[in-house]
Amino acid sequence: MRDGSSDIVHASSVAVHGFAVLLMGVSGSGKSDLALRLIDRGHGLISDDRTLVHIKEGRLLASAPPTIAGKLEARGLGILELPHQDDVPVALAIGLDGPVERFPLEEKELTLLGTSIPLLALNARAASAPILVEKALDREEAR
Repeated sequence: MRDGSSDIVHASSVAVHGFAVLLMGVSGSGKSDLALRLIDRGHGLISDDRTLVHIKEGRLLASAPPTIAGKLEARGLGILELPHQDDVPVALAIGLDGPVERFPLEEKELTLLGTSIPLLALNARAASAPILVEKALDREEAR
């Protein structure tokens, strides 16, 4: 982990309670839709579809690449212009591609730029998905 290190990950990202949650999945997996539902619940857009992760002062942070800052694709409507946040500490990754275990037996992690963060699997299209993201982050903060 070296200050100045950066990478772009295929993830939408939202600031939830001051921490970045990376919503990861293939195109069509519901990243933007879940991000929009979280924004509707009062959270802030960081970036849609691609997120710049970088190390600054020893912390893993999330920002929008400049070319897409403040833009979110809403299928059927087009590109929305929204306020966005930069340099938000990354706390959690949500995988939207794989199966969702009823009771996960082991905790999973994702390593980005030498930093490990918790990785959970959720169904982005479930009505409860925004609430589950908030609860998962609350659980991680309590640890």
